[in-house]
Amino acid sequence: MERLIFHVDVNSAYLSWEAARRVAEGGEDLRLIPAAIGGDPENRTGVILAKSIPAKKYNIRTGEPVALALRKCPGLVLARPDFRLYEKNSKAFMDICRRYAPVVEKFSIDECFLDMTGTEKIYPQPLAVAHTIRQTIREELGFTVNIGVSTNKLLAKMASDFEKPDKVHTLFPEEIRLKLWPLPVGALFSVGQATAEKLQRARICTIGDLAATELSRLQTLVGRKLGGQLHAYANGQDNSPVSAEPEEAKGFSVSITLAENVLDMETASKILLELADSVTARMRASHARAYCVSVSIRSSDFHNRSHQKKLEEPTDITKEVYEISKALLADLWKSRTPLRLLGISLTQIVHEDAVQMSFFQDAQKEKARKLDRTLDAIRSRYGADTVKRGSTCQTDLQVGRRYRAQMENKEE
Repeated sequence: MERLIFHVDVNSAYLSWEAARRVAEGGEDLRLIPAAIGGDPENRTGVILAKSIPAKKYNIRTGEPVALALRKCPGLVLARPDFRLYEKNSKAFMDICRRYAPVVEKFSIDECFLDMTGTEKIYPQPLAVAHTIRQTIREELGFTVNIGVSTNKLLAKMASDFEKPDKVHTLFPEEIRLKLWPLPVGALFSVGQATAEKLQRARICTIGDLAATELSRLQTLVGRKLGGQLHAYANGQDNSPVSAEPEEAKGFSVSITLAENVLDMETASKILLELADSVTARMRASHARAYCVSVSIRSSDFHNRSHQKKLEEPTDITKEVYEISKALLADLWKSRTPLRLLGISLTQIVHEDAVQMSFFQDAQKEKARKLDRTLDAIRSRYGADTVKRGSTCQTDLQVGRRYRAQMENKEE
Protein backbone atom coordinates (compact mmCIF):
# COMPACT_ATOMS: atom_id res chain seq x y z
CA MET A 1 0.00 0.00 0.00
CA GLU A 2 1.33 3.41 -0.95
CA ARG A 3 1.76 5.70 2.02
CA LEU A 4 -0.02 9.02 2.49
CA ILE A 5 1.87 11.52 4.65
CA PHE A 6 1.01 15.09 5.66
CA HIS A 7 3.47 17.64 7.06
CA VAL A 8 1.80 20.44 9.03
CA ASP A 9 3.91 23.56 9.60
CA VAL A 10 2.76 26.70 11.45
CA ASN A 11 3.38 29.90 9.46
CA SER A 12 5.83 32.19 11.33
CA ALA A 13 4.94 30.34 14.50
CA TYR A 14 6.21 32.60 17.27
CA LEU A 15 4.85 35.76 15.68
CA SER A 16 1.57 34.11 14.64
CA TRP A 17 0.93 32.81 18.15
CA GLU A 18 1.56 36.21 19.72
CA ALA A 19 -0.59 37.87 17.04
CA ALA A 20 -3.46 35.43 17.61
CA ARG A 21 -3.39 36.17 21.34
CA ARG A 22 -3.48 39.93 20.78
CA VAL A 23 -6.31 39.68 18.26
CA ALA A 24 -8.32 37.55 20.70
CA GLU A 25 -7.80 40.28 23.32
CA GLY A 26 -8.94 43.00 20.92
CA GLY A 27 -5.46 44.16 19.96
CA GLU A 28 -3.72 44.82 16.67
CA ASP A 29 -2.78 41.92 14.38
CA LEU A 30 1.03 41.80 14.33
CA ARG A 31 0.93 39.82 11.09
CA LEU A 32 -0.36 42.88 9.22
CA ILE A 33 2.25 45.41 10.40
CA PRO A 34 6.06 45.52 10.65
CA ALA A 35 6.51 43.42 13.79
CA ALA A 36 8.92 40.91 15.28
CA ILE A 37 9.44 38.59 18.22
CA GLY A 38 12.70 38.77 20.10
CA GLY A 39 14.84 40.18 22.84
CA ASP A 40 13.88 42.83 25.34
CA PRO A 41 11.72 45.56 23.74
CA GLU A 42 12.44 48.03 26.56
CA ASN A 43 16.22 47.69 26.51
CA ARG A 44 16.44 47.03 22.76
CA THR A 45 18.62 43.96 23.36
CA GLY A 46 18.59 40.36 22.11
CA VAL A 47 17.99 38.97 18.63
CA ILE A 48 15.07 38.68 16.22
CA LEU A 49 13.44 35.24 16.44
CA ALA A 50 10.51 35.77 14.06
CA LYS A 51 9.17 38.55 11.87
CA SER A 52 6.01 39.50 10.00
CA ILE A 53 5.74 39.62 6.22
CA PRO A 54 5.55 43.47 6.28
CA ALA A 55 8.79 43.49 8.31
CA LYS A 56 10.57 41.63 5.50
CA LYS A 57 10.20 44.74 3.32
CA TYR A 58 12.69 46.47 5.65
CA ASN A 59 15.19 43.63 5.17
CA ILE A 60 14.81 42.56 8.78
CA ARG A 61 16.32 39.12 9.26
CA THR A 62 15.89 36.33 11.77
CA GLY A 63 18.92 36.12 14.06
CA GLU A 64 20.02 39.74 13.72
CA PRO A 65 20.30 42.04 16.78
CA VAL A 66 17.16 43.88 17.83
CA ALA A 67 19.07 47.17 17.80
CA LEU A 68 19.96 46.68 14.12
CA ALA A 69 16.37 45.78 13.24
CA LEU A 70 15.14 48.96 14.91
CA ARG A 71 17.62 51.04 12.92
CA LYS A 72 16.23 49.52 9.73
CA CYS A 73 12.63 50.06 10.84
CA PRO A 74 12.22 52.55 13.73
CA GLY A 75 8.50 51.81 13.86
CA LEU A 76 8.99 48.05 14.28
CA VAL A 77 6.64 46.63 16.91
CA LEU A 78 8.53 44.23 19.17
CA ALA A 79 7.07 41.52 21.39
CA ARG A 80 8.90 39.63 24.09
CA PRO A 81 9.15 35.83 23.63
CA ASP A 82 6.63 33.81 25.67
CA PHE A 83 7.54 30.12 25.63
CA ARG A 84 4.52 29.12 27.71
CA LEU A 85 2.24 30.57 25.04
CA TYR A 86 4.16 28.66 22.38
CA GLU A 87 3.86 25.37 24.27
CA LYS A 88 0.11 25.91 24.68
CA ASN A 89 -0.45 26.62 20.99
CA SER A 90 1.84 23.79 19.90
CA LYS A 91 -0.20 21.30 21.90
CA ALA A 92 -3.48 22.80 20.65
CA PHE A 93 -2.76 22.49 16.93
CA MET A 94 -1.32 18.99 17.31
CA ASP A 95 -4.43 17.93 19.23
CA ILE A 96 -6.49 19.04 16.22
CA CYS A 97 -4.24 16.97 13.94
CA ARG A 98 -4.87 13.94 16.15
CA ARG A 99 -8.60 14.21 15.46
CA TYR A 100 -7.93 13.26 11.85
CA ALA A 101 -4.73 11.17 11.81
CA PRO A 102 -4.19 7.78 13.45
CA VAL A 103 -0.46 8.53 13.92
CA VAL A 104 1.02 11.98 14.64
CA GLU A 105 4.74 12.63 15.10
CA LYS A 106 5.83 15.89 16.69
CA PHE A 107 8.85 17.02 14.67
CA SER A 108 9.40 20.33 16.44
CA ILE A 109 7.38 22.81 18.47
CA ASP A 110 5.67 24.17 15.33
CA GLU A 111 5.52 21.20 12.95
CA CYS A 112 4.38 17.60 12.86
CA PHE A 113 3.93 14.65 10.50
CA LEU A 114 0.60 12.85 10.04
CA ASP A 115 0.44 9.30 8.70
CA MET A 116 -2.88 9.17 6.87
CA THR A 117 -2.20 5.77 5.26
CA GLY A 118 -5.27 3.55 5.37
CA THR A 119 -7.76 6.37 5.98
CA GLU A 120 -9.04 6.39 2.39
CA LYS A 121 -12.44 4.96 3.36
CA ILE A 122 -12.92 7.71 5.94
CA TYR A 123 -11.33 10.49 3.86
CA PRO A 124 -11.53 9.51 0.18
CA GLN A 125 -10.11 12.88 -0.94
CA PRO A 126 -6.69 13.52 0.70
CA LEU A 127 -6.53 17.17 -0.34
CA ALA A 128 -10.01 17.80 1.02
CA VAL A 129 -9.09 16.55 4.50
CA ALA A 130 -5.83 18.52 4.38
CA HIS A 131 -7.83 21.67 3.72
CA THR A 132 -10.23 20.72 6.52
CA ILE A 133 -7.34 20.43 8.99
CA ARG A 134 -5.90 23.75 7.80
CA GLN A 135 -9.24 25.54 8.12
CA THR A 136 -10.02 24.00 11.52
CA ILE A 137 -6.71 25.22 12.96
CA ARG A 138 -7.31 28.71 11.57
CA GLU A 139 -10.91 28.94 12.81
CA GLU A 140 -10.40 27.41 16.26
CA LEU A 141 -6.96 28.76 17.13
CA GLY A 142 -6.62 31.94 15.07
CA PHE A 143 -3.38 31.17 13.22
CA THR A 144 -2.50 29.55 9.90
CA VAL A 145 -0.51 26.53 8.78
CA ASN A 146 0.87 25.11 5.56
CA ILE A 147 0.29 21.43 4.84
CA GLY A 148 2.44 19.37 2.51
CA VAL A 149 0.99 16.14 1.09
CA SER A 150 3.00 13.26 -0.37
CA THR A 151 3.98 9.61 -0.06
CA ASN A 152 6.87 10.11 2.38
CA LYS A 153 8.02 12.50 5.09
CA LEU A 154 10.74 14.21 3.05
CA LEU A 155 8.49 15.14 0.13
CA ALA A 156 5.67 16.21 2.44
CA LYS A 157 8.03 18.49 4.34
CA MET A 158 9.43 20.00 1.15
CA ALA A 159 5.88 20.58 -0.13
CA SER A 160 4.82 22.45 3.01
CA ASP A 161 7.62 24.94 2.37
CA PHE A 162 6.20 26.05 -0.98
CA GLU A 163 4.14 29.25 -1.22
CA LYS A 164 2.95 30.57 2.16
CA PRO A 165 0.85 31.25 4.19
CA ASP A 166 -2.31 29.18 4.72
CA LYS A 167 -1.75 26.78 1.81
CA VAL A 168 -1.94 23.07 0.97
CA HIS A 169 0.63 21.76 -1.53
CA THR A 170 1.40 18.35 -3.01
CA LEU A 171 4.74 16.91 -4.02
CA PHE A 172 4.08 13.39 -5.26
CA PRO A 173 6.85 11.35 -6.95
CA GLU A 174 5.54 12.21 -10.41
CA GLU A 175 5.83 15.93 -9.53
CA ILE A 176 9.48 15.84 -8.45
CA ARG A 177 10.89 16.87 -11.84
CA LEU A 178 8.60 19.90 -12.07
CA LYS A 179 8.40 21.09 -8.46
CA LEU A 180 11.51 19.86 -6.63
CA TRP A 181 14.40 19.71 -9.05
CA PRO A 182 14.37 23.39 -10.13
CA LEU A 183 14.86 24.54 -6.51
CA PRO A 184 18.32 25.71 -5.34
CA VAL A 185 20.34 22.94 -3.73
CA GLY A 186 20.32 24.79 -0.40
CA ALA A 187 16.54 24.41 -0.22
CA LEU A 188 16.79 20.63 0.22
CA PHE A 189 16.13 19.44 3.75
CA SER A 190 19.38 18.68 5.63
CA VAL A 191 21.58 20.76 3.30
CA GLY A 192 23.25 23.36 5.50
CA GLN A 193 24.91 26.53 4.30
CA ALA A 194 28.43 25.09 4.29
CA THR A 195 27.32 22.00 2.36
CA ALA A 196 25.37 24.13 -0.12
CA GLU A 197 28.43 26.29 -0.80
CA LYS A 198 30.60 23.21 -1.29
CA LEU A 199 28.11 21.74 -3.76
CA GLN A 200 27.79 25.03 -5.63
CA ARG A 201 31.56 25.23 -6.03
CA ALA A 202 31.30 21.81 -7.67
CA ARG A 203 28.64 23.26 -10.02
CA ILE A 204 25.82 21.39 -8.30
CA CYS A 205 23.46 24.34 -8.04
CA THR A 206 19.94 22.88 -8.06
CA ILE A 207 18.31 19.86 -6.45
CA GLY A 208 18.01 18.46 -9.97
CA ASP A 209 21.78 18.77 -10.39
CA LEU A 210 22.19 16.92 -7.10
CA ALA A 211 19.82 14.14 -8.18
CA ALA A 212 21.77 13.66 -11.41
CA THR A 213 25.19 13.58 -9.74
CA GLU A 214 26.85 10.18 -9.50
CA LEU A 215 26.67 8.83 -5.97
CA SER A 216 30.41 8.14 -5.81
CA ARG A 217 31.25 11.73 -6.76
CA LEU A 218 28.81 13.09 -4.22
CA GLN A 219 30.26 10.93 -1.45
CA THR A 220 33.74 12.15 -2.34
CA LEU A 221 32.53 15.74 -2.03
CA VAL A 222 30.60 15.60 1.25
CA GLY A 223 31.32 12.22 2.80
CA ARG A 224 29.91 8.73 2.45
CA LYS A 225 26.96 8.99 4.85
CA LEU A 226 25.80 12.52 4.00
CA GLY A 227 26.39 11.95 0.30
CA GLY A 228 24.15 8.89 0.31
CA GLN A 229 21.44 10.73 2.22
CA LEU A 230 21.48 13.78 -0.04
CA HIS A 231 21.41 11.66 -3.19
CA ALA A 232 18.35 9.80 -1.90
CA TYR A 233 16.60 12.99 -0.78
CA ALA A 234 17.26 14.75 -4.11
CA ASN A 235 15.54 11.82 -5.82
CA GLY A 236 12.60 11.95 -3.42
CA GLN A 237 13.50 8.77 -1.53
CA ASP A 238 12.75 8.48 2.19
CA ASN A 239 11.48 5.38 4.00
CA SER A 240 11.48 6.76 7.56
CA PRO A 241 8.27 6.00 9.47
CA VAL A 242 5.94 8.46 11.18
CA SER A 243 6.47 7.55 14.83
CA ALA A 244 4.23 8.67 17.67
CA GLU A 245 5.79 9.33 21.07
CA PRO A 246 5.64 6.16 23.21
CA GLU A 247 3.11 6.74 25.98
CA GLU A 248 4.90 4.48 28.40
CA ALA A 249 8.08 6.53 28.45
CA LYS A 250 8.71 8.38 31.69
CA GLY A 251 10.68 11.59 31.62
CA PHE A 252 10.91 15.27 30.81
CA SER A 253 12.98 16.84 28.06
CA VAL A 254 13.60 20.18 26.43
CA SER A 255 15.60 21.04 23.33
CA ILE A 256 16.36 23.99 21.11
CA THR A 257 17.21 24.04 17.41
CA LEU A 258 19.40 27.10 17.04
CA ALA A 259 18.86 29.75 14.39
CA GLU A 260 22.61 30.27 14.26
CA ASN A 261 25.54 27.98 15.07
CA VAL A 262 26.94 28.02 18.61
CA LEU A 263 30.72 27.90 18.64
CA ASP A 264 31.81 28.47 22.25
CA MET A 265 31.16 26.98 25.68
CA GLU A 266 30.18 30.32 27.19
CA THR A 267 27.22 30.76 24.85
CA ALA A 268 26.26 27.09 25.11
CA SER A 269 26.24 27.35 28.91
CA LYS A 270 23.84 30.28 28.78
CA ILE A 271 21.46 28.26 26.64
CA LEU A 272 21.82 25.25 28.94
CA LEU A 273 20.71 27.39 31.89
CA GLU A 274 17.50 28.30 30.07
CA LEU A 275 16.91 24.66 29.20
CA ALA A 276 17.54 23.52 32.77
CA ASP A 277 15.29 26.26 34.14
CA SER A 278 12.45 25.22 31.84
CA VAL A 279 12.62 21.44 32.22
CA THR A 280 13.04 21.42 36.00
CA ALA A 281 10.11 23.81 36.44
CA ARG A 282 7.85 21.40 34.55
CA MET A 283 9.16 18.47 36.55
CA ARG A 284 8.51 20.27 39.84
CA ALA A 285 4.99 21.08 38.67
CA SER A 286 4.46 17.31 38.34
CA HIS A 287 5.94 16.74 41.83
CA ALA A 288 8.64 14.57 40.28
CA ARG A 289 12.40 14.11 40.57
CA ALA A 290 14.94 12.48 38.27
CA TYR A 291 17.76 10.01 38.86
CA CYS A 292 19.31 10.56 35.43
CA VAL A 293 20.39 13.73 33.57
CA SER A 294 21.21 13.54 29.85
CA VAL A 295 22.56 16.16 27.46
CA SER A 296 22.17 15.77 23.69
CA ILE A 297 23.69 17.79 20.86
CA ARG A 298 23.41 17.95 17.09
CA SER A 299 26.34 19.42 15.21
CA SER A 300 26.18 21.42 12.00
CA ASP A 301 26.91 18.24 10.03
CA PHE A 302 23.71 16.71 11.52
CA HIS A 303 25.51 14.19 13.77
CA ASN A 304 23.70 13.50 17.05
CA ARG A 305 25.46 12.61 20.31
CA SER A 306 24.51 12.40 23.96
CA HIS A 307 25.95 11.77 27.42
CA GLN A 308 24.19 11.00 30.68
CA LYS A 309 24.88 10.86 34.40
CA LYS A 310 23.04 8.76 36.96
CA LEU A 311 22.63 10.31 40.40
CA GLU A 312 22.72 8.76 43.84
CA GLU A 313 19.74 10.88 44.86
CA PRO A 314 16.97 12.13 42.54
CA THR A 315 16.86 15.86 41.92
CA ASP A 316 14.47 18.58 40.79
CA ILE A 317 16.84 21.48 41.50
CA THR A 318 17.59 23.82 38.60
CA LYS A 319 21.13 24.70 39.68
CA GLU A 320 22.08 21.04 40.16
CA VAL A 321 20.71 20.00 36.75
CA TYR A 322 22.46 22.99 35.16
CA GLU A 323 25.86 22.19 36.69
CA ILE A 324 25.61 18.50 35.75
CA SER A 325 24.56 19.45 32.21
CA LYS A 326 27.52 21.81 31.84
CA ALA A 327 29.93 19.07 32.88
CA LEU A 328 28.32 16.59 30.48
CA LEU A 329 28.47 19.08 27.61
CA ALA A 330 32.13 19.88 28.29
CA ASP A 331 32.96 16.18 28.05
CA LEU A 332 30.69 15.60 25.05
CA TRP A 333 31.71 18.63 22.98
CA LYS A 334 35.49 18.62 23.04
CA SER A 335 35.68 19.03 19.26
CA ARG A 336 33.77 22.36 19.37
CA THR A 337 32.06 21.46 16.10
CA PRO A 338 29.37 24.15 15.50
CA LEU A 339 26.18 23.24 17.38
CA ARG A 340 22.71 23.31 15.83
CA LEU A 341 20.75 21.67 18.67
CA LEU A 342 21.06 21.41 22.45
CA GLY A 343 18.84 19.35 24.70
CA ILE A 344 18.43 18.17 28.29
CA SER A 345 16.48 15.06 29.30
CA LEU A 346 15.53 14.04 32.84
CA THR A 347 14.65 10.36 33.18
CA GLN A 348 14.28 7.59 35.77
CA ILE A 349 11.51 9.62 37.33
CA VAL A 350 10.09 9.14 40.82
CA HIS A 351 7.33 11.03 42.61
CA GLU A 352 8.67 13.37 45.26
CA ASP A 353 6.58 11.59 47.90
CA ALA A 354 8.51 8.41 47.20
CA VAL A 355 11.85 10.03 48.04
CA GLN A 356 12.96 9.02 51.52
CA MET A 357 13.94 12.05 53.56
CA SER A 358 17.33 11.76 55.24
CA PHE A 359 17.97 13.00 58.75
CA PHE A 360 21.11 14.57 57.38
CA GLN A 361 19.28 16.28 54.51
CA ASP A 362 21.57 18.64 52.59
CA ALA A 363 20.62 22.09 53.85
CA GLN A 364 21.97 23.82 50.75
CA LYS A 365 19.89 21.61 48.45
CA GLU A 366 16.74 22.25 50.47
CA LYS A 367 17.41 25.98 50.32
CA ALA A 368 17.87 25.78 46.54
CA ARG A 369 14.69 23.71 46.19
CA LYS A 370 12.66 26.27 48.17
CA LEU A 371 14.07 29.07 46.02
CA ASP A 372 13.09 27.18 42.85
CA ARG A 373 9.54 26.65 44.07
CA THR A 374 9.23 30.30 45.07
CA LEU A 375 10.32 31.38 41.59
CA ASP A 376 7.91 28.86 40.04
CA ALA A 377 5.00 30.32 42.01
CA ILE A 378 5.86 33.93 41.14
CA ARG A 379 6.33 33.17 37.45
CA SER A 380 3.14 31.14 37.29
CA ARG A 381 1.16 34.05 38.68
CA TYR A 382 2.86 37.06 37.12
CA GLY A 383 4.68 35.76 34.03
CA ALA A 384 7.94 34.06 33.14
CA ASP A 385 10.03 37.25 33.12
CA THR A 386 8.69 38.76 36.33
CA VAL A 387 11.66 37.68 38.41
CA LYS A 388 15.21 36.83 37.46
CA ARG A 389 17.56 34.54 39.32
CA GLY A 390 20.12 36.10 41.62
CA SER A 391 23.48 34.45 42.34
CA THR A 392 26.22 33.95 39.81
CA CYS A 393 23.76 32.63 37.23
CA GLN A 394 22.01 35.95 36.73
CA THR A 395 24.15 37.21 33.86
CA ASP A 396 23.89 33.90 32.05
CA LEU A 397 20.12 33.86 32.45
CA GLN A 398 19.72 37.36 31.07
CA VAL A 399 21.75 36.56 27.98
CA GLY A 400 20.30 33.08 27.57
CA ARG A 401 16.74 34.39 27.75
CA ARG A 402 16.79 35.26 24.06
CA TYR A 403 16.85 31.54 23.25
CA ARG A 404 13.82 30.68 25.37
CA ALA A 405 11.27 31.21 22.63
CA GLN A 406 12.84 28.49 20.50
CA MET A 407 12.76 25.75 23.12
CA GLU A 408 10.82 22.61 22.49
CA ASN A 409 9.53 20.95 25.66
CA LYS A 410 8.38 17.34 25.89
CA GLU A 411 6.98 15.03 28.49
CA GLU A 412 7.99 11.51 27.55
